Amino acid sequence: MSLDAHPLVRDWLRADGDGLVLRTGKVDLGQRISTALMRIAAEETTLPFDRIDVAPVRTGDSPDEGITSGSNSILQSGRAQRLACATARGAALALVAERLGVAADTLDLADGQISHRATNRQFDLVETIADLPADLRVDPQAAPRVLDASLPDLEPRGLRQMVEGRFAYVHDLDRPGMLHARIVRPPMGGARLAAVDPEAEARWRDAGLTIVREDSFLAVAGPREWPVVRAAQSLATACQWDIGEGLETGDIFEIMQARDAQRFAVLDGTPSQDAPVPDPVPDPDFEARYERPYTMHGALAPSAALAEWTEGKLEILTHSQGIYFLRDSIADSLGLNPESVVLQHTPGSGCYGHNGADDAAFDAALVARAIPDTPILLKYMREDEHGLEPLGTAMTVSVAGDLDQSGDIAALWMEARGDTHRGRPRAGPNRAGAARLVANSLRDADVPRFVPEPNMGTHAGLHRNLDPIYRIPDKRMVKALVPDLPMRPSALRCLGAPTNVLAMECTMDDLARRAGCDPIDYRRRHLDDPRAIAVLDALADRLPKLAEGSGRGIAYAQYKNAMTRVGLAVDLTVDDLGAVRLQAVHLVADAGRVVDPDGLCAQLEGGVLQGASWALHERVVWGREGRESLDWDSYPVLRFDNVPPIDITLIGPSDAPSVGAGEASPGPTVAAIANGIFDATGLRLRRMPFDADTIMGAALQA
Repeated sequence: MSLDAHPLVRDWLRADGDGLVLRTGKVDLGQRISTALMRIAAEETTLPFDRIDVAPVRTGDSPDEGITSGSNSILQSGRAQRLACATARGAALALVAERLGVAADTLDLADGQISHRATNRQFDLVETIADLPADLRVDPQAAPRVLDASLPDLEPRGLRQMVEGRFAYVHDLDRPGMLHARIVRPPMGGARLAAVDPEAEARWRDAGLTIVREDSFLAVAGPREWPVVRAAQSLATACQWDIGEGLETGDIFEIMQARDAQRFAVLDGTPSQDAPVPDPVPDPDFEARYERPYTMHGALAPSAALAEWTEGKLEILTHSQGIYFLRDSIADSLGLNPESVVLQHTPGSGCYGHNGADDAAFDAALVARAIPDTPILLKYMREDEHGLEPLGTAMTVSVAGDLDQSGDIAALWMEARGDTHRGRPRAGPNRAGAARLVANSLRDADVPRFVPEPNMGTHAGLHRNLDPIYRIPDKRMVKALVPDLPMRPSALRCLGAPTNVLAMECTMDDLARRAGCDPIDYRRRHLDDPRAIAVLDALADRLPKLAEGSGRGIAYAQYKNAMTRVGLAVDLTVDDLGAVRLQAVHLVADAGRVVDPDGLCAQLEGGVLQGASWALHERVVWGREGRESLDWDSYPVLRFDNVPPIDITLIGPSDAPSVGAGEASPGPTVAAIANGIFDATGLRLRRMPFDADTIMGAALQA
């Protein structure tokens, strides 16, 4: 995808003085993609790290690689960068050979210097790359360089500054004449601002603040941050909102089951418009339903953006994951040409999907348009982020199947049901990009209401990892899209995979017990992939003896059935009050050729912790008048006192393609915790989160 749209070497790298500047459309969200790209360039060019840099990701200048999501950064940008560097290396060697009138195989390349063996003449690689034709195309068949030694360690870009408190996030930016801004949060998207107390408005205007109102969009700006915060809080109490009938309340899973759904057969991971929707297995040997509530992204800091409107042009610094899509949606919203809107990625708090970053960028743009020629730094408060951000949709996964005489799965029906995971502001029919920015639901902007279409991609949305990785003769997979549920949904890390993996791996564990079989052995019996079996073998070899009174849960998954393979065991205890304590996590992963081992381990560890937080704590609560989960007390997450030791082993062939790993571990972590709780207590929990109240309630009903 990346090379099709950007086929030239100079799209991906350029000589700049003494160094090489890499270019990418994938943004660094803490997943260390920029560090990984530098390692790839060092491998292919032999340049030392201090001669390699990565350009900021900016619309109109950087390659358009869509959204940084789906664990695709190494697969897409990493592959493009490796091929571009390999092409440039080969072309530079050929150019030097031509200049010397010698064969290219008489040249050596080391430490960024090209040398001729017979004469010892040297040419700098970067200087030679600068002389290459501007229209040099990337050779998709360029062979990667064979390494004779591993690269030295590379400190992650920006990490030292972060640790020392010197790193500038978008929240920390400062410009001459800049104003701070806050929104006055509506109780829900689409609410109408019926009235604002004029005395409250006048009081804050008299205090030197600017109040920006466009229909039901309301914000405050001023030169000092704290008075702006106080004004926004004060104005919030002075507003009267019309919420119509309000939000639908009740048991979301029963609401979801009662609604009509758009149902599709899923064949080899891909929904079909034509194939008949398979019926459930009649008179099944086993059946169950697994449920996941609405879940937040839970970013450590709320979203922010800096915007400036100058002579009809708009510049925004944002921590969005998809700056080109967002640019086009903002331009459409404001009636501008896309070329008049420039977005540059600037790091913010980790987002794990579509959080409030895109909305904050558009909100900042609205304030900047109302106060032109002035930089506007707009930040959300915690209650703004929790109250407005798109959520990971609630889901149910129903399972039913038959066993053969040996106890193996002969037939399996699964239906994944829920709302869309596609809420990002992405252009489409009926101004779909603009329709997915929450401020447009507050403005009289003639933007139609967004109606989601089913995501028919392979292992996308609801059906990500629905198709089991295991060998099952009769698979009957169904995707059931239920739009217009109470909450605003969008992309959250892994999309539907955690719920689908939970359902599959709990089923595997239950059937292993039923067959009187070790859970790892039972999974092996259903696998043909030798690399998957190798992961489970390595996991079994590394498991220590289980402590008395503990439970151990096992899970296996391959993200999208095509990316990193993860086998995982969680050891835990459950106390008399139902609280789960995580004791240890043992994880084995095969991600193919590993570019950045430390970065890979960091991604897997982070996925384990987020999966554990989903499994044990996270659930959005709401009422008719809006969300009630507005802080860390009403939306609890995993705390440091329950972070277990995590032992990670990386295996796999070094000559295999590098595949994505950023979303490979959360799903199996959720499933392994559920299986560990069952092993420790005998309670099979099927509704997340598995918190103390859930466990005690299940114990009372047992």
